[in-house]
Amino acid sequence: MDFSELEAAEGLRWPWNAWPSSRSDAAAIVVPLSVIYTPLMPLPDLPLLPYEPLSCSRCCATLNPYARVDYRSALWICPFCHDKNPFPRSHAGIADHNVPAELFPTHSTVEYLLPNKNPNPFTSPSSVLNSSFSSNTLFTSSTSSLIPLPVSAPPPMAVSAPTPAFVFVVDVCSPEEELRALKNEILHVVANLPENSLVGLVSFGSMVWVHDLGYTECSRVVLFSGDRELSSVKVQKLLGISHQRNPKQATSQPLQKQGFLLPVSECEFNFTTAVEELHNSSTALPGHRPLRATGVAISTSTALLEGCSPNFGGRIMVFTSGPATTGPGMVAETDHRKAIRTQRDIINGNAFLYRKAQNFYQKLAQKLLERSLVFDLFACSLDQVGAAEMRFPIETSGGLLILAESFESEQFKKCLRHIFKHEEADRLDMKFDATIELVTTKEVKICGALGPCLSLRNQNSLASEKEVGQGGTSSWKTSTLTSKTSIGFIFQVGGNLANEPGPVFFVQFKTRYRHGDGSIRLRATTASRRWVDRLRPLDVRTGFDQEAAATIMARVGVSRAEDYHARDVIRWLDKMLIRFTAKFGEYAPEHPSSFRLLPGFSLYPQFMYHLRRSQFIDILNYSPDETAFFRVALNREGVNGSLVMIQPALLRYGFDGPPSPALLDTSSVTPDVILLFDSYFHVVIHYGSKIAQWRKLGFDKDQRNENLWKLLEAAEMDAEELIEGRIPAPRLIRCDQHSSQARFMLARLNPSATQKTRHVDGSEVVFTDDVSLQDFLEHLQSLAVQG
Repeated sequence: MDFSELEAAEGLRWPWNAWPSSRSDAAAIVVPLSVIYTPLMPLPDLPLLPYEPLSCSRCCATLNPYARVDYRSALWICPFCHDKNPFPRSHAGIADHNVPAELFPTHSTVEYLLPNKNPNPFTSPSSVLNSSFSSNTLFTSSTSSLIPLPVSAPPPMAVSAPTPAFVFVVDVCSPEEELRALKNEILHVVANLPENSLVGLVSFGSMVWVHDLGYTECSRVVLFSGDRELSSVKVQKLLGISHQRNPKQATSQPLQKQGFLLPVSECEFNFTTAVEELHNSSTALPGHRPLRATGVAISTSTALLEGCSPNFGGRIMVFTSGPATTGPGMVAETDHRKAIRTQRDIINGNAFLYRKAQNFYQKLAQKLLERSLVFDLFACSLDQVGAAEMRFPIETSGGLLILAESFESEQFKKCLRHIFKHEEADRLDMKFDATIELVTTKEVKICGALGPCLSLRNQNSLASEKEVGQGGTSSWKTSTLTSKTSIGFIFQVGGNLANEPGPVFFVQFKTRYRHGDGSIRLRATTASRRWVDRLRPLDVRTGFDQEAAATIMARVGVSRAEDYHARDVIRWLDKMLIRFTAKFGEYAPEHPSSFRLLPGFSLYPQFMYHLRRSQFIDILNYSPDETAFFRVALNREGVNGSLVMIQPALLRYGFDGPPSPALLDTSSVTPDVILLFDSYFHVVIHYGSKIAQWRKLGFDKDQRNENLWKLLEAAEMDAEELIEGRIPAPRLIRCDQHSSQARFMLARLNPSATQKTRHVDGSEVVFTDDVSLQDFLEHLQSLAVQG
């Protein structure tokens, strides 16, 4: 079974493509019943239907190819709840030769262009959800052309163009050369924004400056104290912004004219002037950190967007080069002798500022999602800035967390410009205000979601009592989605059912979002998978996707790591792997040498071996900020990208043939080859000692050594291809064998030769206490056959 082809057609990746029908059998297969869903994955021949969906009156599932239709009675039977629903009058001519596009077998995913009834909706996530999935009228399309009959909904071009808002929050405690590079990049992206995009500027040091871009007489700012938090209402009052508390009033009354958030066409000159006037304002004493009011700057920017921006979505983009040292969100003291919190401080409960700052940002997350605002953090510093504390609002809003060494780095520039890429000449490729709802058959309960979203906590019969990640609901909210954003959903079988379920079960994903052209769209994906006969429970193995299973287990492991010590999570992963191999391995009891796994399961143990050694679980060699960065990236990436994070890829370039995959093992490191290592976050070009020496002697510039320079060029070109289009942009490292930079690769290789083993002359030796993959698998086999 080609799982990649199924994903390309559905946008779904299932670890198990056949499910056991009882809870006890589901627990026995160890890897949870789950799916990885990419809501806006580009799909071939995706129909865009310019009308509202027809939904079941009982369970709210939309019309789909699995519904049974009674053409004589003009009824359709919902496959989820088996309720009968009448077709509206517009379907009077429905017949087996004239059916709506949703009933086509090839259209398990369709997208609806919904009427934009409320062009300026000031609504909460719960009210958005309740109104977004209601159905009124559906229009049919013929089988020959799939063109809908005349409809009353406005065409896409009739929808008013959106005005996304961007507030640039700049840390003026950054060094002058860093600030200069940052200002150039901000001016570059603003110059390329569509003219109707709203922009604002907030700068901060020990105080917070909100720049009035509409005041032309001189530079004008409103100043806020950086050591105390003000409510959104108070901030808006001080800024002179009308604050509409009643959503109905907000939709009917125009926004008050003000100068803090203006279209680019009206304020580009003033914005450019204000940015150019930003200079380093740090007055830090020797041996002290500058006073940074990062938390107040972010909450003030949120209040600004709450009061000024129509609810078309927006981004709060924070650019900083150090930790917050004053006010709410403070993560470090100014005295350098008092170090910023470490992993061990957090584990031992000695990070006194950590929990307080974390609570501050968790409250901020709810405000952001209520107004569909995205929080992006660009931290360019060799020091930590408090990204671990800010992780929750960044992740739940769908924002980007970028860690780089400098604002002058290509890594930072590439990530910033990627956010503002254009879908068309006058439109940004941004989707805001996304709500995801799941509908399942009664035997399937929803435990929760793992990824960039927040639970809306609307308890119903579909939600399981067991919560994993963002649980206790069947619907979730996030401020933005991209074509690559993936969310993992965990399910549970309803119980040991007295009645046998039907041969198949259904899950429907309904994603409502605001498109870049201003239209409101609903993408509905309906999937069917089969139950496994209780008399043949091992049939579940025929649909096992070991790559998707490793991805889900990585997300579950990361979720557990938020509450448990890393060593406890590693022990849990080991326990789950032993149970898994004992369940699906073939062996004679108490005989490890007889153990073997079928080809569809054989790679899973080594995925788990690399996961337990990865930076997602074994965190003590990484700072809290780095751990937050890695985990945010893992939780939003699809299966292919996640697999590279878990088990890096290694390519070998030698004189004996074309580039070829190499074992992720220290034995692959030899003097006469080039290795290209890809761990998603780092791309390493590793030159063997002989090739490094030839390069230093300039042999590659000699025309007679054509094979050498072609080998060097091939590695460079492939490295650039890996980096192209990847966000967060990986760091490209070129290193020689035995150099210090080689550690980025050696730390992730299987240590088959260590200081404790006998090794063949010439092989790379790694100084580590980790066991090798071979020893790990042998120990796993001996434990699996005991049970």
